[in-house]
Parts: sequence; C-alpha cells; structure tokens
Amino acid sequence: MQTPPPITSEKWRAERPTVAVAPLAWRGFLLSSHRGSARQSGELALQARVLIVLLAAGLYGCVSGGGDDPRIHYSQFGAEPPQGNRVTVCHAYTCKVQTPYTFSRAQIAQIAAIMSKVKRSDTPFEERRAVAYAIAKMETDVGNKIGIKDKAGMQFTASGDPSQMDCVDEATNTTSYLLVLQANGLIKQHSVEGTMSKENLAKGIVKLNPVQYWPHWTAVLKENKSGQKYAVDSWLFDNGENPAVVKVEDWYIKDSEN
Repeated sequence: MQTPPPITSEKWRAERPTVAVAPLAWRGFLLSSHRGSARQSGELALQARVLIVLLAAGLYGCVSGGGDDPRIHYSQFGAEPPQGNRVTVCHAYTCKVQTPYTFSRAQIAQIAAIMSKVKRSDTPFEERRAVAYAIAKMETDVGNKIGIKDKAGMQFTASGDPSQMDCVDEATNTTSYLLVLQANGLIKQHSVEGTMSKENLAKGIVKLNPVQYWPHWTAVLKENKSGQKYAVDSWLFDNGENPAVVKVEDWYIKDSEN
C-alpha cells in the first residue's frame, strides 16, 4: 500500500514562505565591513560579537512543545483553554486580543456532517482529512462573527490589528477547535497534543535570511495507533481555508535539515 500524501488545503505549496530580508543589526554588520572609520570599526566589533554569540548556540534548530498537555501553551501565552463548546479566540498577534465565541449545537451538527461527508473510509488518514475541512468551517464561522479576515503568512504591519493573526494566534485557536471536536466525539483516532514550535535563527543568519527560520508555532494531533504526530498549521493560508496537516518531522523546518 502506498503511503498517502500529506493533507493540505488542496493547493498547499510544500516550500515554506520566505522573506529575503535580514534584521537591521545583521545588515549593519554587512554594510560596516566596507567602511573604515574608528567609530564604525567599533560598531563592527560589537556586531561581530553579537553574531559570534548567536553562532555559538550552534546551527542546530530548536524544537519545543508538542507534549501531551495543551494547557501549557495557554498558560504560556495568557490565553484561556476551551470550556465545552466555548473558545477564547486569539487575534491581533500573540493573543493581544482575546474574544469569546461559542459554537452552537447546530454548528457542531454542521461540522459533523461535513466530516462525515468528506471521509471516504474509517482510517486515521481520512480522519485527518476530515479534520482539515472542519477547521476551515470553524475558522469561517468565527471570522464572520468577530471580524477576522486573516491573510496568509506574516503581515509585518498587522500587529495589533484585530482582523489579523500570527502563528501563535493560529496555533492557539486551532488547538482550541481541535479540543472542541474531540469533546464532541468527532476525533476518535487521534488525540490533541500541546502546540509545538521550531526555529533555527543561527542557520538563518548564516544564510542571510533569518525570517525563513524564524520561530513558528503549530497545533498538533497524535495518531493513537501509531503515535505519529502531525502538525495542523492554519497560518499558511487565508482564514477559512483548510490547514496543512503534515508529519511534525516534515513540518516547517524539516528535522533532516538540522
């Protein structure tokens, strides 16, 4: 039997978003290397020390979270875990704004019907596929009610904008939605894990593109039978689109790249 492909929004690009821009301190380091005044030489020496400290941390990426207790993430970012069908929606970047929302019984029934229609067989893969459609529906309902019109990826001027979300908001909200699905018996072959993050800033600096390796968060599902963990990442797409669902070792910065 062939291994089924990762679930995506049907049009997910496998490469992660990149931004060819370096932090000002790093750019300053590059520019200063071509100038020779005493003051600039001192600045260059200081920037070089900063760079050495960063590189001293090693070129290995950092992976954190992903444990079996989602409450740790909520505590870390000062957010509230769901209570029944009531969630606290994070938005405006890093949970700056938190808005309560309750899924009605009718909405849960609609979500259940979508999942039942999408699933082609009773397998973990098909459950993950159905979950992706359910998350898209839940994002749409929430966005329509509280005014979230989130654009895919990072919008560098959007911090504080209640219509936008960063990866922390997305990971928090997706985890909440997964917990609601689980509480309603709509997830049976997986369990909801704590969020996880990956980053490799040192490698990004070496490659002159630190944003490509910036810290990034995702919600996580664990397949009960195999123990395999899957990232459920909504940040890659506009609000209301299916999230990418991919093995955590292949998500964002592949483990094989570190």
